[in-house]
Amino acid sequence: MILIPDGTWLIPGPIDGASEFVRLDEPLSFWGGFDAATGTIIDRSHPQHGQSLAGKLVAMPGSKGSSGTPGVLGEAIRRGTGPSALIITKADINLVAGALTAAALYDSTCPILLVTQAAFDNLSEVSNET
Repeated sequence: MILIPDGTWLIPGPIDGASEFVRLDEPLSFWGGFDAATGTIIDRSHPQHGQSLAGKLVAMPGSKGSSGTPGVLGEAIRRGTGPSALIITKADINLVAGALTAAALYDSTCPILLVTQAAFDNLSEVSNET
């Protein structure tokens, strides 16, 4: 389980802290670095190459890349191979456009929460055992 930090909602919606959590070490390019059909990071130079993001709560320092990001992210959300939610440290119009497109066209959501770098650095999974 992850404790969801305070932040600014770029795309509001529920984030389930019990979802499987993936923290990316570097920004991700969805255009050319992510396979929307499988939900997998395909950029061979990315530290989490081969990691699936499908249905996971993904924390990442941002995205890198082009205006192709909204199309790839939107398609992944539509297919159910995209992240269930994103926690980011840098506002990104391309991520927001992808999530908005998926919501408008496919009634599929991917909340996006913008947090400070300090909050991002403190993100970690916590045990729910008592």
